[in-house]
Amino acid sequence: MTPQEQLDGFIDKFTPEIAATIRRAVVMVSARLPGATILVYDNYNALAIGFGASDKVRSIICSVAGYPRWVSLFLSNGPTLPDPKGLLEGGGNTVRHVKLIGNRIDNPAVAALIDAAAASLEQPIDPAGEGRLVIKSVSAKQRARRP
Repeated sequence: MTPQEQLDGFIDKFTPEIAATIRRAVVMVSARLPGATILVYDNYNALAIGFGASDKVRSIICSVAGYPRWVSLFLSNGPTLPDPKGLLEGGGNTVRHVKLIGNRIDNPAVAALIDAAAASLEQPIDPAGEGRLVIKSVSAKQRARRP
């Protein structure tokens, strides 16, 4: 099974609505970060799809995380990012998130947050890079992906 087939299987565990939102979010982030290495973690609580300059966690700029009832976009260096529209949620020291509800995936403010997160990291993504998809981990025990 290819990494893309594995990822599709992970996404298919969710309701059709959540699965569609995850797929739209992955397409949107991939378009904003051409050449990114995509790291997939099918964890206990959520499916996390990170986008970075390499296969190292520290290079992740942002992650799409699928939960049974919503999808979030997590952004590195979240507390320092300019957020004039007030979309960022959370109180973490390094990461903040935006819930991708309604039409937020298409919101220019979300795109600006991704761009700002990319600019805030030391290791830039090579836009001419191969953009590999890497399945990093699959948790043997998982919470239900559907409510």
